[in-house]
Amino acid sequence: MSKTLEKTSKLNNPKQASLLSAIKNGGPVVWLSCLIMGFGNIMAGQIIKGLLLLAVEVAFVVFLFLPEGGIYYLKMLPSLGWRPMTEVYNENLGIYEYVPGHVSQVILLYGVACVFIIIGFLLLWQYSVRSGYRALSLRRNGKKPNSMLKDIKSLGDENTHKLFMTLPTLCLVVFTILPIVYMMCMAFTNYSKEGDHLILFDWVGLKNFAALFNPNSSIGSQFGSVLGWTLIWAIFATVSNFIFGTIVALIINKKGIRFKGLWRTCFSMTIAIPQFVSLMVIRSMLQPEGIINTMLLDAGLISQKLPFLTNATWARILVLVVNLWVGIPYTIMQVTGVLQNIPAEQYEAARIDGANVFTTTTEIVNGTLNINGGSLTLDTLSLNKGAANITGEVTINVGTLNGSYLRFEDTTIVGDSAVGGNIRTFGDFEVAADFSTKQSNFYGTTTIKSGAVYTGSTTIVGGGSEFTLESGA
Repeated sequence: MSKTLEKTSKLNNPKQASLLSAIKNGGPVVWLSCLIMGFGNIMAGQIIKGLLLLAVEVAFVVFLFLPEGGIYYLKMLPSLGWRPMTEVYNENLGIYEYVPGHVSQVILLYGVACVFIIIGFLLLWQYSVRSGYRALSLRRNGKKPNSMLKDIKSLGDENTHKLFMTLPTLCLVVFTILPIVYMMCMAFTNYSKEGDHLILFDWVGLKNFAALFNPNSSIGSQFGSVLGWTLIWAIFATVSNFIFGTIVALIINKKGIRFKGLWRTCFSMTIAIPQFVSLMVIRSMLQPEGIINTMLLDAGLISQKLPFLTNATWARILVLVVNLWVGIPYTIMQVTGVLQNIPAEQYEAARIDGANVFTTTTEIVNGTLNINGGSLTLDTLSLNKGAANITGEVTINVGTLNGSYLRFEDTTIVGDSAVGGNIRTFGDFEVAADFSTKQSNFYGTTTIKSGAVYTGSTTIVGGGSEFTLESGA
């Protein structure tokens, strides 16, 4: 009985059907569509869609069986080629001619690309089978499948995400993921100028990685310094941008600072100007004959030109500094968006509690960077530090807090909750379930509903604040 209901559910909701379900319940037409893409759509009346899917399959088969197509490069992938370029004497012309040989880089690149194409085809193939099954199920249930025109129109409505995400995803795969996989594969070959392995090279497995950790090898002797600088770059470039960008954003956003828009515009100029142009200008300024060395020499601050671009230490320091100049404006814009959403009442409440500037910045700003207000439904609320600002209706089924305090504004607690730290409420605050807290500061009207159990130390702040326990609470 349950199997029958499951099958009926899948037939009535074909969009929920998986590939295996479509093959199992689809019948002969769907089975045949596994061999002939689009056949199920054609039999269901979606002729144009079916023919397009069939055309893709035909193009894929032609691609595989071309003289130097997919199958050729897949067969060459294990060996990466073996025939070198040879010199052959042409008796008719009386000259030597060069016959091209295999190029391992091309074989590896095309082989990896073929694997990606096959994976893409398999994804499209399973879509074709499921699409045919859905169309046949709709027709079987007396409904009309979407026409090609209706499918195109849906790209501007419920399928807008497919319209806008297809091209970026394709570009991500072609220009980012594919090159990364290709370079990862190169790490398992003996590609090197040593031993003349630039044109033809072979797979060597983990041999390169063994040499990497061998301090006596040419690779291993350089690995430590390269790894150390990479870690320094990753840490300093990220942390310094965030810290200094946040500081600048806080200064600009500070009350009393005039011309906020002007300062943000000045910092954003590094984003408006193409970085290629900006870095070319910086490189010219830092040349031995550049303006920076010239000015320092004229001012008598240095006696000889500084090797900004020729000394490794100077170059690394310079890269970190230039990265700050390029990256800080992005952090300013991100942090400014968060700061402008912090209610002024939160700063006022912190001032009333005696918080200084440092505490206000670290607690309020840090908390808001992690949790920004809104109408939230929280199944599990767990905060390790900082203050959370939650505005609007909140549903907490299991809530915990082990930080400084949790702020609620116009909030109703409808689930059992336990707050390990302090809470502060602003506006109407209702507790309709079991609720416990270490310390509660109420700045507005607070009501513990009938049947709710409230546990905690209570402080009523302000003459207009009210705290009511209904009968049965």
